[in-house]
Amino acid sequence: VRFSYMRMKYLFISWLVVFISSWVMYVQYSTYTELCRGHDCRKIICDKYKTGVIDGSACSSLCAKETLYFGKCLSTKPNNQMYLGIWGNLQGVIKCQMEEAAQLHFDTDPEPRKETVLFDKPTRGTTVEKFKEMVYGLFKAKLGEQGNLSELVNLILSFADGNKDGRVSLPEAKSAWALLQLDEFLLMVILHDKEHTPKLMGFCGDLYVTERVEYTSLYGISLPWIIELFIPSGFRRSMDQWFTPSWPRKAKIAIGLLEFVEDIFHGPYGNFLMCDTSAKNLGYNDKYDLKMMDMRKIVPEMNLKEIIKDRQCETDLDCIYGTDCRTLCDQSKMRCSTEVIQPNLAKACQLLKDYLLRGAPSDIHEELEKQLYLCIALKVTANQMEMEHSLILNNLKTLLWKKISHTNDS
Repeated sequence: VRFSYMRMKYLFISWLVVFISSWVMYVQYSTYTELCRGHDCRKIICDKYKTGVIDGSACSSLCAKETLYFGKCLSTKPNNQMYLGIWGNLQGVIKCQMEEAAQLHFDTDPEPRKETVLFDKPTRGTTVEKFKEMVYGLFKAKLGEQGNLSELVNLILSFADGNKDGRVSLPEAKSAWALLQLDEFLLMVILHDKEHTPKLMGFCGDLYVTERVEYTSLYGISLPWIIELFIPSGFRRSMDQWFTPSWPRKAKIAIGLLEFVEDIFHGPYGNFLMCDTSAKNLGYNDKYDLKMMDMRKIVPEMNLKEIIKDRQCETDLDCIYGTDCRTLCDQSKMRCSTEVIQPNLAKACQLLKDYLLRGAPSDIHEELEKQLYLCIALKVTANQMEMEHSLILNNLKTLLWKKISHTNDS
């Protein structure tokens, strides 16, 4: 009887382990298939290309020659597909929209992609001059009367000419118009000559390919999902900091992030706001130069202000976009104010604090900590904020650069 009881006990425990493991694997597989829909993305784009609706520099390689391949899935959201890709002898990152470009709504998910209207503009019969007016109007609405918008329009037309025949066809124009609805694409065009923005390699519809970045997160280590399940989040954050480059290399990467913040702070086309300052959105190459991995939540300040100015609210929690762009709720009007509380630099310093202080040389540790906390305390509403912003940014860059300029890592 005792033997039978023990045997039944072990059989039950074994069955329970198998059941739980199978359930966990099913959930993870379901999550993966929802997140990683590269086959669907390719089919949608290629169907439009083969029917002559869209065209672009990557279309033939993706749909006809089949020399552009989807590799490892990097997607974190089902509507924004991201894959490592191989294009002939080149490596890149493929990004594809499975739904319409996310609008800056606070309480609703993006609407499902509407296949019939996604590539509906410009319409047949639209001249190049009319298309230029459309693009100019879009830029004016998003960026305001800042910078040389006509020059930016010409840059877009040059990029839209995928086959480089000196003219923009209607299918190429449809692809370009769809891409311009994406804030990330617009920012990549504006910052095309900046070091920390990945280079655009090609496009087809609203799918586009950027240069490959060797390291796809600022820090941390990738673990199998089954191990991730059993690691507490607090311990996981501490463990991430163990798997980082040497301190001089971290300092060089940090300088790159500070330079990127400088690039988007009151540039020729206005100020852009970083609304998801996460380590997963930053990467770096084999020379430890920072590269922005994901810029979907970097939005034009004017565009964000226009959308939230009449936003109803009860508390400040109703006035958040992404994870980092916060405004105050005006209790007298029950509307969100338009001024984002924390500037990009403060958010960047918050991200860099533990990253830089861990392993920092003792002779600069105290000064570095002081400068980082001054940086984190920056507020948009403070008097002379722009002067303080420039001073703190320059102090941090100088402090880090002086320490690493004589090393091989610099």
